[in-house]
Amino acid sequence: MKIKNVKFIKSAQSIKDSIEPNFNEVAFMGRSNVGKSSFLNSLTNQKIAKISATPGKTKLINFFEVIYENDAKTIFVDLPGFGYAKVSKKEKSNWEANLNNFISNRFNIKLFVHLRDARHPNLEIDNQVEEYLNYIKKADQQILTIFTKSDKLKQNELAKIKKEYPNSIFISNLKNRGIKEANNEIYKILFGEFK
Repeated sequence: MKIKNVKFIKSAQSIKDSIEPNFNEVAFMGRSNVGKSSFLNSLTNQKIAKISATPGKTKLINFFEVIYENDAKTIFVDLPGFGYAKVSKKEKSNWEANLNNFISNRFNIKLFVHLRDARHPNLEIDNQVEEYLNYIKKADQQILTIFTKSDKLKQNELAKIKKEYPNSIFISNLKNRGIKEANNEIYKILFGEFK
């Protein structure tokens, strides 16, 4: 199901100044420099997220209204990248507290999209995030693991990761590979199979 329209709603610092939780939400999260902004732009076929050469550019929680071709509506939530930021320890710990509070208490998140770099599939920080998501997620919430930058790997390397993460999706923003599959999977989790 193609996305028909995307509209930026607002940026928030924490759950307190977030938009009203009126619709199902998809939360996109990943380590800084994993290619999250590029993926969001490829997924929506619009330049909604700013791409920067400086990792950790997204510092706020950004909300986008997404409408599909059949008028089904959801909210995409672009979360700040974790694990890297040229900021003070205090500022970093404030971000992390806000982020943890948001993802563990935002009840209308239906899907966590966890982006991992295919070149570094088993980073400790990603394993910790996955563990944390599995720990906090409620019965009606799901996690979708997406490996970015898959074009940088050889076939045998990809096969090894696919074996380890059988339900994940492999994408390449550069070669527009796996984007449609990711889009379809997100839609299916939110709304069920489309005819």
